[in-house]
Amino acid sequence: MGRLLEKYREIIAYAFWGMITTAVCWGSYSVFALLLGQYQSTFHILGMEFSTVIFVANILSWVCAVSFAFVVNKMWVFNSRSWEGAVVLPELGKFVTARLTTGIIEIVGVPFLVSCGLDQAVFGIEGIAAKVAVTALVLILNYVFSKLLIFRKV
Repeated sequence: MGRLLEKYREIIAYAFWGMITTAVCWGSYSVFALLLGQYQSTFHILGMEFSTVIFVANILSWVCAVSFAFVVNKMWVFNSRSWEGAVVLPELGKFVTARLTTGIIEIVGVPFLVSCGLDQAVFGIEGIAAKVAVTALVLILNYVFSKLLIFRKV
C-alpha cells in the first residue's frame, strides 16, 4: 500500500489541493455573486446577453483561486520548495500564463454556458451549474500544464 501511495503521491496531492482550490474558487464566487447581486446589469457581445454580476464574480473568484493554487501546487504537489527569485519568478510567470489560458476558458465559458441555457441556480447562486461544467475541463488542463511546463524536474 505504501508503494502505491508513493507512486501516486503527486496525483493524490493534486486532487486533494485541487478540491480545496475549487472550494476557494466556488466559495469566493458565491460570496462575490451574492455581494454583487444587487447590481444586476447585463452587457452584450455578438448578440448574446451576459450578466455583469456573473462575469465580475467569476473573475474575482479566479484571482483568489489562482493565488491559492500557486502556493499549494508549488510547495505540496510538485515539491518546488525554493523561494529564491531565480526559481520562483519563472515558475510564477509560467503558472500565471497557464492559468490565464485556462482562466480565459473559465471566464468566457461560464457566462457563455449560462447564456446558452445552463443557467440553473443552486442555493440561490446563479450560474453554478455552468461553473461546475467548466471547472472539470480547467482542472485537467491545469494539471497537464503544471506537470509538463511549470514545476517539471529538470
